[in-house]
Amino acid sequence: MTDTTEIAETGARILQAVRTVVVGMDDTLEIALGTILAGGHVLFEDVPGLGKTLAARSLAAALGLDFRRLQCTPDMLPGDVTGSYVYAPDTAEFVFRPGPIFTGLLLADEINRTTPKTQSAMLEAMAERQVTVEGNSFPLERPFHVVATSNPIEYEGTYALPEAQLDRFMVRLSVGYPEPEGETEILLGRVRRRREETTVAAVIDAARLRELQAAVETIHVDPDVARYCVDLARATRSAPQVAVGASPRGSQSLLLLGRALAALDGRDYVRPDDIKRIAVPVLAHRLTLTPQAWAQGVDPARVVAGLVADVAVPPTVSAAR
Repeated sequence: MTDTTEIAETGARILQAVRTVVVGMDDTLEIALGTILAGGHVLFEDVPGLGKTLAARSLAAALGLDFRRLQCTPDMLPGDVTGSYVYAPDTAEFVFRPGPIFTGLLLADEINRTTPKTQSAMLEAMAERQVTVEGNSFPLERPFHVVATSNPIEYEGTYALPEAQLDRFMVRLSVGYPEPEGETEILLGRVRRRREETTVAAVIDAARLRELQAAVETIHVDPDVARYCVDLARATRSAPQVAVGASPRGSQSLLLLGRALAALDGRDYVRPDDIKRIAVPVLAHRLTLTPQAWAQGVDPARVVAGLVADVAVPPTVSAAR
């Protein structure tokens, strides 16, 4: 059986492989890897050119997952995601042709450029790991994860993700601009490669990833930590700037991702600090602000950060006995 030491060592090798081509995203990459170990989906939201697509592709390569990229456009149809029935002349029957969602890791690039109807084609797959086309259900192989990118600064020709779609993503991560040293290393790395393309060798395969995910499920969670997750989620529901707060899926995501990060740190128990670290990426995108707060430009991330500072932290949690 895989223990936390093995998870931590394997996670470190995966992140080291990804960091050979992705520079300046250490914390973001660790949370993204933790999300996948926790069985969740990742939304990268930031301005163009910061390496969101490269990070997703490199992570898929290091995990040894089948990878498909879906470049989202306004004219894309749901069948372009899920697949559709096509006529086979040799048998005179309609047969199902799977779409790109039948893969290990699907990169939905610029997901906010496609229509809500097409966005919703991913909902069932993300929640239930299956696709239904014309009344017939087709299971997806495990592991299955969606990594989507979104551009928050362009509005023309884009469609904001509805709340139900955002809620399916365990985390929303912002990359941010790199430090001068990191940006210099990006340039020098391109000079050393002498080509635009980057490659990342597989560290594990899909079967090993399933083993790691099963091991994360054994991480101990103290009842006080579980209640802390609930208290943070409930605090968002009564915040004055918030019209609709985080659902129980939000508090559950805090707990699940907290377990994965504890395992990556080599621990078999979750600490309150694990939860505090991920509160903003897990909860901020689940909030619907009041019209007044939205008009005033209130940032949901700041709302969550303020709640983290206000909600009482449980006593120090020790390892499970």
